[in-house]
Amino acid sequence: MKIKKDLVVSIHFGVAEVDGSSLDSTENGSPLDFIQGAGYLVSGLERELEGKMVGDKFDVKLDAKDAYGEFQEALVQQVPRDLFAGVDNIEVGMSFQADTDQGQRTVEVTAVDDEMISIDANHPLAGMSLQFVGEIVAIREATEEELAHGHIHQAGSSCSGHDHGHKEDHKCCGGDSSKHSEGEHCCSDDHAKKEEKEEEPHGCCGQCH
Repeated sequence: MKIKKDLVVSIHFGVAEVDGSSLDSTENGSPLDFIQGAGYLVSGLERELEGKMVGDKFDVKLDAKDAYGEFQEALVQQVPRDLFAGVDNIEVGMSFQADTDQGQRTVEVTAVDDEMISIDANHPLAGMSLQFVGEIVAIREATEEELAHGHIHQAGSSCSGHDHGHKEDHKCCGGDSSKHSEGEHCCSDDHAKKEEKEEEPHGCCGQCH
């Protein structure tokens, strides 16, 4: 069976900056499972996997535009400190969910003063050229339920329980889950797709939490 749209694919992978700095790997954990063509992977990696079979290996270098997009200055903003209501100690490097015109998104604090907080809504890997190396370990047909929901369901999980098949043993970038939403991996495209739609500054429309 060859990888094509709507098949469930399992891969072991490692991702690094093109200069060699490792960012994430499934080497000591479970493989990453996804539905091909559902937009879970960055676009360049998804194209590279198309047509491959179990046992095939891949080694691809992606420019930023085919990975997490170019760094966008418009996504770096200053917002009033009072939008962080209920948070006593705000420090550089902390991540929050911000309510924006485009829905919730993860932002990282980059600077703090008495009245204003600088936040960055770019993906942590935006602007980077990345190298993905790995192997296809399984391919299967997706269930009707998986196709309807756009993600896989692991054995024993249920949609009503919101498990949604996301593994927790290799969330992203050396395990630094503070920079990503739950279940989001370094090769996940969820955050990147949202940022591609951003063309103008938006700021927090509600509170950061």
